[in-house]
Amino acid sequence: MTGGRSLVMQRTIVTPGDRDRFLDRARQQREHYTSRRCRYWVFEEAELPGAFIEFAESEDAAALAAALAAAPEPVIDPARLYQEVEL
Repeated sequence: MTGGRSLVMQRTIVTPGDRDRFLDRARQQREHYTSRRCRYWVFEEAELPGAFIEFAESEDAAALAAALAAAPEPVIDPARLYQEVEL
């Protein structure tokens, strides 16, 4: 993997009772990724509370791959790494 920005994403659905636990985990994930030169975002579907999409992104594909490999909770399919397309 070389050059350009790269990202992975994952959809997660949690029950109302698990929402706080999920957000705690997401904060830990954000700390993990930011400490490894990556960014991490979580979005919640506006019309479906508890339906989240998580993104981890870096300008260095190798840094993202290393962060994924060391993640406290791995992404379901880290092989689905997307690279930015120059337009």
